[in-house]
Amino acid sequence: MDIFWLVVLIISLSYPPLSHGAADTICGSKYITKGKTIVSLGGRFELGFFTPGKSSNYYIGIWYQNISPQTVVWVANRNKPIPSIEINSAKLLILEGNLVLTTVTQGVVWSTNINSDVALPQPVIARLNDDGNLVLSYNHTETPLWQSFENPTDTLLPISKFGFNKRTGKGQVYTSWKSSEDPAPGLYTYARDAIVSYMKWNGTEEYWNSGPFMNTTHQFQNLPRDLWTAMLNSTFVNNDNETYYMYTIPDPSFITRHVVDKDGQVKQWAWMNTTKDWLFFYTQPVHQCDIYAYCGPFGICNQNSSSTLCTCLQGFKQRSEKDWGQNYFNGGCVRITNLQCGNEEDKFKEYPNMLLPRHPQNVTVGSGAGCKSTCLNNCSCTAYAYHDDTHVCSFWVGELFNLKQQDVGGNTIYIRLASSEFSNVKDKNSKRLSGKVKVIVPSAVVAATLVCSLVFVCYFKTKRAKLQNAESGMGDGTGAIDLMIGEDNDEGIYVQLFSFESILAATVNFSDSNKLGKGGFGPVYKGKFQGGQEIAVKRMGSHSNQGMEEFKNEVLLIAKLQHRNLVKLLGYCMQAKEKILIYEYMPNKSLDTFIFDRTRCMLLNWNKRVDIILGIIRALVYLHHDSRLRIIHRDLKTNNILLDEDLMPKISDFGLARIVEGKTIEANTKKIVGTYGYMSPEYALDGLFSTKSDVFSFGVVMLEIITGKNNSAFYEHEEVSNLLGYVWKLWTKGNTMDLVDESVLQSCNEDEVLKCINVGLLCVEEDPNNRPNMSNVLLMLSNENTALSKPNQPAFVARTHTSVNSNTVEIDKSCSNELTISDQEGR
Repeated sequence: MDIFWLVVLIISLSYPPLSHGAADTICGSKYITKGKTIVSLGGRFELGFFTPGKSSNYYIGIWYQNISPQTVVWVANRNKPIPSIEINSAKLLILEGNLVLTTVTQGVVWSTNINSDVALPQPVIARLNDDGNLVLSYNHTETPLWQSFENPTDTLLPISKFGFNKRTGKGQVYTSWKSSEDPAPGLYTYARDAIVSYMKWNGTEEYWNSGPFMNTTHQFQNLPRDLWTAMLNSTFVNNDNETYYMYTIPDPSFITRHVVDKDGQVKQWAWMNTTKDWLFFYTQPVHQCDIYAYCGPFGICNQNSSSTLCTCLQGFKQRSEKDWGQNYFNGGCVRITNLQCGNEEDKFKEYPNMLLPRHPQNVTVGSGAGCKSTCLNNCSCTAYAYHDDTHVCSFWVGELFNLKQQDVGGNTIYIRLASSEFSNVKDKNSKRLSGKVKVIVPSAVVAATLVCSLVFVCYFKTKRAKLQNAESGMGDGTGAIDLMIGEDNDEGIYVQLFSFESILAATVNFSDSNKLGKGGFGPVYKGKFQGGQEIAVKRMGSHSNQGMEEFKNEVLLIAKLQHRNLVKLLGYCMQAKEKILIYEYMPNKSLDTFIFDRTRCMLLNWNKRVDIILGIIRALVYLHHDSRLRIIHRDLKTNNILLDEDLMPKISDFGLARIVEGKTIEANTKKIVGTYGYMSPEYALDGLFSTKSDVFSFGVVMLEIITGKNNSAFYEHEEVSNLLGYVWKLWTKGNTMDLVDESVLQSCNEDEVLKCINVGLLCVEEDPNNRPNMSNVLLMLSNENTALSKPNQPAFVARTHTSVNSNTVEIDKSCSNELTISDQEGR
C-alpha cells in the first residue's frame, strides 16, 4: 500500500492547480494548493486551505464565502495538520477514485479512503454544493461515493441527515473543536441512537439528551417549545433501517448552523445581515455547570457565582493559568502538596451543599468516622461522603470530576489533603514564646483592642466623607467606594462591589467592539470575568443624565426585586465620577431588535410572542402587587425588555422607577421623564403617574409585539399619528387580522389575536380608571371564559415635531414647559 501511495504522490506533482475560485469541482488533473479554492455554484460556500486563529498550521476546510470573520463548517485533516513549512507542497486532488490531501514530506495526509482496487467505470469528480456538502461521485451521476455530510466535524447544516443506521449500529457523530485555534477532536460529542440525540464528555459520560421525538408536537421532548416552527422545518424518520433527523429552511436567504461548541454546548446559530454577526437562539444544556466536567479535575463549578464560574478546591491550583485566562477550564486543577499516605496522616476539607461526582465506590459502614477511616486506609482514595440515612460510605479514587456547588441541598463531601495544608502557624509560633513574653500578651491584647477601635472610628468617618464626595462628583479616584443603600438610612441593602480594574479587564478597557448600545443613561458594554461569566456593564459617567439618586434608586430596587422576568443585578462599581452597574448578560439583547427587524422577527412565531407578552405581564404583576414594595417602572418599552438565551423576556432599567407606599397606587411629580410613545397621557401632560401608567406602556408594547410595527414609525403618517391610531382605525373597521405581523400570520390563532388586541386597546384607554390592572390583564389572557369589555378610543398624545426616531423626554415643570430631547438607543 505504501508503494501505491508513493506512486500517487509522484503523479500528483505533475498536475496543474486550479485557478482561484475557478469552479465548484475538483476533477481530472486539477487540484487545490495554498491560495486556490473552489466555490459552490451559488457562491455560498468555499473550500480550500485555511489557518484557524493565530495557528500556523494549515487545514482543508469548508467555510461561508461572504461571511466575516471566517466561519468553518467542515474540516478534512483535523487530526493531521500541515505545518507552515510544508504548505507549499500540499495538494488536494483526485487520485485513483479518491479525494486525497498530500505533501512531499508527509505523503498522504488525508483521503476519502474509498476502495480503489477495482477499475472505475468513469471519471470521479468532487463537487462543492451550495448546501455546503462536498460530494465525491462518478461524473454525470448524482449517486455519491462519499460526502462530507456523512463525515461531519462539529456542524450540522440544513438538509444534512443526523442519523443512526440500525443495521450497522453506526451513525453521524459531531465532535467539538479542541479550541478556537485547533480543530482537532475535542472532549464533546453529539450523536444519535435509535431513540434520542445525546451529548457526551470524553466519549464516556452522557450529560444531556434530546428526549424522544414527540409525534403530537413534531419536536423532541427536551427541546424548547416552538424552537423549530419559527424558522426551521424539521423532519424525523424512523423505519426498520435507520432513524434520522433533518431540518430545512423555508427562506433560502436565511443562514443557520447547528454546532457542537468547544465549551460543551450544542447551539443553533443564525446569521443576521443587519448586524453582520451570528446570533444563537438555542443552546443545550442552558447552564455551563450542567456540562460534565466543565471545570476539569478538582475544579468546582458554581453557576450562581457573580465573579468566576470555576474555582479550584482548597489545596489545588490551576493546571494552566493561560488556559483559565482564556476561559478554557478543561485542564482543571492539580495538587499543591502531594498526599502523605502512611508517613503522616492526611486530613479532610469539608464541602457542604455539593453535587457529588459520579461513579463512587460504595461500602456500608456504621458511622461517618468509619467512612473516614475507609478512605484513609486506601492511598488512592481522594474524597468520601457519608449518607446518614442509609449508612452508605461513598468514596472516590483518582481525579474528581463534575463537582458542583449548590446554594441549598446537595451533600457534604470531604476532600483529602496533606496535613500541611492545615498547618496552623500561630500554634507553632506559640510554642516558642518564652514565659516572659506570655506575661506581656494580655497587655498587648488590650492595647491592640484600643488601636483597632480608633481605626474603626476613623475608617467609618473616612468612608462617610468619601461617600459624600462621590455623591457630589468629587471622589478622589483612588479606589472603589463601599456603598450601602437603604430606605431612610434605617435598612442597609448590600450588593456586591466590583473593583474598577476588574470591570476594565472584563470589558477590555470599554472597547468599542464590546459596546452593546447606548441608552439615555450611558453606554452598555458586554464583558466577561476571568472565570468565564458573561456580564452586561452599564456605565454612567460624568456626562450621564442619571445622577447619584437615580443610581442609588436602581441599585436599591433591583437588589430587592427577585423575579425570573426581571433582569438580575450582579453588582456595582463606584470610583471617582464613575457609576457602573453590572447585570447578567442577555445574549439576545432587547425585544425591539427582534420585532422591528425583518429577519429576526421571523424567529418569534405567534406562540413565542404570546410567551413574551405573558412574561412581561407576570413581571408587572410582581412589581405592582406581589413584591413587598409597590414599584412603578415609568419607562417600560421594547428596548427595556431584554431576551435571554431562550428568548424569554426580562424587564430592565429601573433608574426611573418609583416606590409608592403601602396600598398607594398613584403619585405625582414635577419632573417628567420617560419615552414618548409609551407615556400615558396623564403622566405626559399632568405629571400624574401610577400603576395604570405602566399598564398604558404595556398596552403599547403589546400592540407593537403583535403588529411588528414601532409606535414612532407612524409619525407624520398621512392618516394616523401613531400605532394606537392605526390599530384603532383597523379595529373599528373590522380588519383586525390586517394588524398582525405578516411573519406570524401562518402560525397565529385568530381568536387569540382578537383577544390580545382587545386587551391591548383596553390598556391604552385615555382614562386610567378604565384601564385594567395587571392582575386582571393576566386573568383576561389566561382564562378562555373571561368576557372582555368593548374598548373605548385610545389616547392619542400629541407631541412636538422632532426628527429623532425615539425620544427620551425630561420635563421639569417647576422651571419650564419646554422639552429636552436626547438621542435614545437600546439600553
